[in-house]
Amino acid sequence: MSSTLAVTPMAVDWIGFDTSAFVDLFWPNTVQGLAFGSVYALIAIGYTLVYGVLRLINFAHSEVFITGSFAAYATLRLTGFEPGVVPGGVSGFEIALYAILAVAVAALASGGTALVVERVAYRPLRGRNAPPLVFLITAIGASLVIQQLYFNFVGQNAQPALFVVQQNVQFNLFSAPVTNVQILLFVAAIVLMFAVDLFIRTTRLGRGIRAVAQDPTTATLMGVNRERVFMLTFVIGGIVAGIGAALYMMYRPATVLYNGGFLLGIKAFVAAVLGGIGNLRGALLGGMILGLAENYGQTLFGGQWKDVVAFVLLIVILMFRPTGILGESMGRARV
Repeated sequence: MSSTLAVTPMAVDWIGFDTSAFVDLFWPNTVQGLAFGSVYALIAIGYTLVYGVLRLINFAHSEVFITGSFAAYATLRLTGFEPGVVPGGVSGFEIALYAILAVAVAALASGGTALVVERVAYRPLRGRNAPPLVFLITAIGASLVIQQLYFNFVGQNAQPALFVVQQNVQFNLFSAPVTNVQILLFVAAIVLMFAVDLFIRTTRLGRGIRAVAQDPTTATLMGVNRERVFMLTFVIGGIVAGIGAALYMMYRPATVLYNGGFLLGIKAFVAAVLGGIGNLRGALLGGMILGLAENYGQTLFGGQWKDVVAFVLLIVILMFRPTGILGESMGRARV
């Protein structure tokens, strides 16, 4: 049964409460929410890594993400893909090779961009013992600079849709079709989260990262190279974001835009805070929760409320759980 929440006569047109649509679309929204949540999680890993080690919110990470999209797009164009054309006469194996190449180039481009941002924007500030507010302002400035560079080179319009992998339904989850790309996004988010988590917990470099996250001064006295740890942290976050960017471009072909990473980056930051910023598993959990909440909310209240639902959810969670749902920082994570 559908009903409308009437606050004022004007509100009837823009506030909905469509329970029947919510029930009918529950499973399709769940599948789409998990797909979008996987993208948020892949971006949020970079936020949570950098914050866990440097206590820095790297707002330029959204541009690190969109760099991966542009790199993947350019790679596929150079290998012969045409905008708006579904690949024909090419074997599935060749398509897979092209897709893997695009993902690899995107990962390298985003990782390299993250490294440049860290070396150029943040390292000089650390050398001058700048206060945290200066780092925050610099992060916003770096984000705007990269946006403007892309605007100058590619313009304000999104790149024409480039179809890479034909999205085919693999199975139905109750009433919801599940495509191969959605499965790929979901699996990639889980595998990469656990891979980074395993690296942080079991390798020598990972122990160095956790040591710096817990106590930078003591870690330095024990022989840990802090600058190398900072550099590695940015590169890992950038690589994961680049992989997510390439996969997202395959899922949503017409999303390569000069500022296309801005809103995604803000929402990924929300996801990181929801799960517990500084907690890698929290990044995955927060991304999934945010993706689901957005899709459920836009069906229940109307599409124009999608972003509102995301940020209201953040406020509600932080009111009752200020450290996020999992709330365990990287420096205090158990081995």
